[in-house]
Amino acid sequence: MSPIALERPQRINGEITAPQLRLVAENGDQLGIVAVGDALRMAEEQNVDLVEIAPLAVPPVCKLMDYGKFRYREQKKAHEAKLKQKQIQVKEIKFRPGTDEGDYKIKVGKLIQFLDEGDKAKVTLRFRGREMAHQEFGVRLLERVRKDLEVHAIIEQFPRLEGRQMVMVLAPKKKGVPPKAKPKAAKEASEPKEPKAKKEAAAKPAAAT
Repeated sequence: MSPIALERPQRINGEITAPQLRLVAENGDQLGIVAVGDALRMAEEQNVDLVEIAPLAVPPVCKLMDYGKFRYREQKKAHEAKLKQKQIQVKEIKFRPGTDEGDYKIKVGKLIQFLDEGDKAKVTLRFRGREMAHQEFGVRLLERVRKDLEVHAIIEQFPRLEGRQMVMVLAPKKKGVPPKAKPKAAKEASEPKEPKAKKEAAAKPAAAT
């Protein structure tokens, strides 16, 4: 096999070695089992390629097609699929036990942005010096962060102490799908029906006494 064939997922034209093959036309029609020489001749007459699409079948399945256009379409599809794939990142925001209110709101806003974009958020609370003796302040601050973000995030890692810092990891909350409205017919079927006799009695005017 030539080096070019190793770079492709399919064998084409003269690289196909099976003596017979099941041939498919360019428009998808089944042409039956033919000799490889006849298939190559048909490909040449139609100015297309003979492409092996199912090499493990007995006999192998080959198709008449413009291989250059086929490869271009496949590469374009793969590129578009790659662009649509979201690479989830873990983005970090650092706090201090004494973070002031204005800075706190800015940092929480950034966390919301990260989560809404589909990324995870690592909240790091750094203790300095004597602050290690009052870790409860850090716990309270992380609990506040958790509550402020509960609409946007779930806790992936609860706060834990790592050296002189406390770390919490948040993951974006999946958007819930709103419940579908119950069809009218189904709603009526689910409601208890009033007896016919009772309906008729209610419809008649009361007799004069």
